[in-house]
Amino acid sequence: MIEVFKTNIESESHAEEIISAIHCFFKNYTANFDLEDCDKILRIKSVHEHIESSNMIVFLANYGCDAIILNDD
Repeated sequence: MIEVFKTNIESESHAEEIISAIHCFFKNYTANFDLEDCDKILRIKSVHEHIESSNMIVFLANYGCDAIILNDD
């Protein structure tokens, strides 16, 4: 499963901090940012489990990241 979020992250260092925290707390998730995209995309992938998007949004808020789910339109 892959979930895609629009974020307010601007700096590479902040993105790296968030990715490190995600990988630490969510062992089955892999995450990456696309800061070149106008929506500052965060992609989270999990092979083994469903991604709890609402929990992830709260988790990201603790790291100063505003995030909303982007739909597959």
